[in-house]
Amino acid sequence: MLDWLKNINKDYPEFWKDYLTKFETKPNKFVVLSTETSGLNPDKDVILSLGAFSIIDDSIVIKENFETVLLQYKYLQDNGLSNEFIIESKMMKMPEPDALEALVNFIGNSILVGHHINFDVEMLNAALERLDCGRLKNEALDVDMMYRKLTDINDKQFSLDDLCEIYKIPKSDRNSSSEDAYRIGLLFLKLKSRLGIK
Repeated sequence: MLDWLKNINKDYPEFWKDYLTKFETKPNKFVVLSTETSGLNPDKDVILSLGAFSIIDDSIVIKENFETVLLQYKYLQDNGLSNEFIIESKMMKMPEPDALEALVNFIGNSILVGHHINFDVEMLNAALERLDCGRLKNEALDVDMMYRKLTDINDKQFSLDDLCEIYKIPKSDRNSSSEDAYRIGLLFLKLKSRLGIK
């Protein structure tokens, strides 16, 4: 009940203090975000990879991207899982604390966009708590909810593949968080214009 009390004088890491100051100004971009995780439980699962792109002035800015594999050897070892995909991946590889710091610096105060974005945010918040940080403060938009609002469908959720099929966005053979983030970005731009979001 008094959780907020213990955070009053909490000594956050420098990157987190810097992140918090960014909310003194209005966001000037969207960041499309996708995570690949070991499962669906933020309390015991971990993030395996992250992919993100900036959207500025209704364009996906390809050169403003973030992509990394998180080195989760302890998790994989404790659960008897192979780390083959980490070794074979050509993506940048970072320990979880470094990856989270780099991601937080990348997103700043931007509005986050994703497919079932609340799950991505909860996974990131769980990881940030392990670093003695607070929770992300960014606003977030979900392409599934945007589509359901546009079509007035309230009793069904749509997968990323469903939405891409509806809007004729091709699926790639390469399955990665960055590929998903790019497809979510294309979907977002289509839905944003139809919903009149500035």
